Amino acid sequence: MSEVAENIKDVRRRIAEAAGRVDRDPSSVTLVAVTKTVSPQKALEAVEAGVTDLGEARTQEAKRKYEVIGNRAVWHLIGPLQTNKAKYCPGLFSLIHSLDRMELISELSRRAELAGTVVDGLLQVNISGEKQKSGCRPQDAGDILKSASSMRGVRITGLMTIPPACDDPEDSRPVFRSLMELKSDLTKIGIENVSLSIVSAGMTNDYEVAVEEGSTLVRVGTAIFGSRS
Repeated sequence: MSEVAENIKDVRRRIAEAAGRVDRDPSSVTLVAVTKTVSPQKALEAVEAGVTDLGEARTQEAKRKYEVIGNRAVWHLIGPLQTNKAKYCPGLFSLIHSLDRMELISELSRRAELAGTVVDGLLQVNISGEKQKSGCRPQDAGDILKSASSMRGVRITGLMTIPPACDDPEDSRPVFRSLMELKSDLTKIGIENVSLSIVSAGMTNDYEVAVEEGSTLVRVGTAIFGSRS
């Protein structure tokens, strides 16, 4: 078994253990292997080891890997998306994690309509309030979702957040918990054409805590492929 396959096996084991601690079904958590800066061959190695979902941070890099791997994986855009790059997303990404403003959602919807498709996306929320991080303010999430509900080319299916960088995974727990509370509050509003079934939270350093708090998608790169520049 290759090193990548061994690492994937270990990550899945830890996800299952974290889910078990809070009486969750491990199958309710999807592992997104983050392949940014990883070669197409390494990314393919992960797919051959059983990973079904790959996460990329840049549209151009994803396109190069898609040419090698194609529909053997479900493609996620996990990095910030510039409005002028929205045109590359329809037909490439199945889920965009980083929708954080109506200008971007509107342009993505327009591009998806032109392509004759609908793109699923997550509303990125800046729970921690860090100025350098993307994401809408929690108090603005409801209004954005209401506006997004009328878009014909974009379907909002959940929420995403990135906690502050930290050495102790427990420091991320309040952020994940706040995201779940926001999800609960927004679900009670019942916004038409908006589903909040997906929660994308947790990376290599804190994905086990994220699973314990209710995350349904964890974005893991370093623990699978090793450190990258």
